[in-house]
Amino acid sequence: MPAVRVLQVEDSQLDAELVLAELDADQIGYEVRLVDDEANFVAALNEFKPHIVLSDLSMPGFSGQRALELLRQRDDDLPFIFVSATLGEDAAIEALRNGATDYILKQNPARLASAVRRALNEADARRASRRAEAELVRAQRFESLAMLAGGLSHDLRNLLQPLLLAGDSLQDYHDDPRLARLGKLVRDCGKRGLEMVHSMLSFARGARRAEQVRLGALFSAFDLLMQGSVPRSVAMELVIDDPELSFEGNHTELQQCLLNLCLNAIQAMPDGGKLSVETSQTELSEDFFLPEEQPRQARYLCLSVIDNGPGMDQAVLERLFEPFFTTKETGTGLGLLSCKRIVGSHGGVMRVDSVPGRGTRFDLYIPLLELAADHEAGDRDEGLEGSAESVLVVVEEAGQLSLLTDTLDAYGYQAHASQSGTAALQWIEACGLPEVVVLDADMNLFTGVRTLAALIEQGYAGGVVLLARSGEPPDLHELPSLKHLYVIDKPISTQVLLRTLRKALGAADNGS
Repeated sequence: MPAVRVLQVEDSQLDAELVLAELDADQIGYEVRLVDDEANFVAALNEFKPHIVLSDLSMPGFSGQRALELLRQRDDDLPFIFVSATLGEDAAIEALRNGATDYILKQNPARLASAVRRALNEADARRASRRAEAELVRAQRFESLAMLAGGLSHDLRNLLQPLLLAGDSLQDYHDDPRLARLGKLVRDCGKRGLEMVHSMLSFARGARRAEQVRLGALFSAFDLLMQGSVPRSVAMELVIDDPELSFEGNHTELQQCLLNLCLNAIQAMPDGGKLSVETSQTELSEDFFLPEEQPRQARYLCLSVIDNGPGMDQAVLERLFEPFFTTKETGTGLGLLSCKRIVGSHGGVMRVDSVPGRGTRFDLYIPLLELAADHEAGDRDEGLEGSAESVLVVVEEAGQLSLLTDTLDAYGYQAHASQSGTAALQWIEACGLPEVVVLDADMNLFTGVRTLAALIEQGYAGGVVLLARSGEPPDLHELPSLKHLYVIDKPISTQVLLRTLRKALGAADNGS
């Protein structure tokens, strides 16, 4: 333990030595500065930067109460202990109310050393907890920014979509070099705009780089962060089943999840309790997943945060992941939502089990596999032309709808445009079922998923190409079983659209 800087406020050299003798007897290493007036006290606070103040109550021209007042104007956490022979019970209570950490009677100094140790430990814990909470609030503010950026990025992607499709179409005019060059320029501008959108999201959400995460290193760093944040009344235990386990993920984001959940658990146990962070590996069956979740054939790492606090009732559990919902006076209501997003971005799922009076358990399931990388389409593929197949295109935005149908027509498909789910159903009643459907997932009045469900009710069983927001797969739990569904991120390129269309048609033919 490094030497403790002790600032003594005392006008008696003998009494000062008797106080220090108690620290010597308990083998507390220290440096000391002795003052007995206001000017020297203030100078010592600035220059000596003490870890703790031990002060007499009354001195000629100065007082311990004044010293305490001056200290608390500067620092709310620095321990201040009265050591006095004249401190009565009423005065001691008043001193504690005014911000003193403890009081010791000079005639009974036996507990001075233990009081000093306890005061220093508690001050360190408060500071560490405030640093951790400040980092958490900062992370949650960035999460709010990420939500805003996500909404803006959706609008920007819709604006960029025509540039990408129109650029591809213009590049096909090989007989007119000027149009081909214009097409390349338009497409390049669209791609640069899309890169700017991704950069904005990366800044707002924090750059998410897939990296090799070693479980032992993750928990070592997390343990260091939590040191000082766990009060003495809470017993914390870390149980790691395989410290050498490595997997693809994001070290910082997973650490943020664990920190968030553990600080929430500590705040839920003001009177103390037990907190456990455990890891295990498991296989998950398909019936484990909720309808809106995507099952993965993989081994899963389970990160569990368990407390024996007061637990949560059903009303709280139902709103737990609702944005801005919080049960804390100073909470933002975004911490758990941030955890859920992080787990989801790793391809995982999150579970919570809580009963009033029996504590709370959060389980984070992370698949132990490599994260999928996005690959940019290269040169134009051969064999993407259609053979007059009937394609129903359902997109709400008129400009995008026109470009998509024109592009498909140019590649040999019979494209039929519908600007709403209702219009698509009317077209089917009049013209029959198409061979493949291209459908925007983000329509407003009659959503893409509802439109698709209605098409299935009409007897459609062919291939479906669903255009969805990047990183935000649509909720498909309302749909009956659909064998030939392909989801591609917006904004789409002509080559990706045509390749996916061929897959959908081929799969439907093979399955028929």
